[in-house]
Amino acid sequence: MTDGPRDLGEFIRGLRRNAQISLRELAERAGVSNPYLSQIERGLRKPSAEVLQQIAAALRVSTPIMYLRAGLLDNKDDQGVPAAIAADPSLDASQKQTLIQIYESFRQQNQRAETPEHKESK
Repeated sequence: MTDGPRDLGEFIRGLRRNAQISLRELAERAGVSNPYLSQIERGLRKPSAEVLQQIAAALRVSTPIMYLRAGLLDNKDDQGVPAAIAADPSLDASQKQTLIQIYESFRQQNQRAETPEHKESK
């Protein structure tokens, strides 16, 4: 899913711009230095899982999406839809998060409906 630090950095930069926040503001929200975040966005540094989690929280996107983009998670079939949503440049960060949350709630609802105790009560 990712071509390395540069792809991840471009993804983070795109999310930040869609959220209309400055590099400095995101760095502050994520608890990292401004120069370090700049290096991540330019593909010069690869952040740790912890830093990715902090950036995801600051941008209000799901951590697994960040991990997918960084290559820390495999792109399994059940992650295809959230990954596609996250990669869509026509959606802003808020829209992406909303769509992913809706998708995940439907998946959880369907998984509960498939459990034996729910099937018997139908």
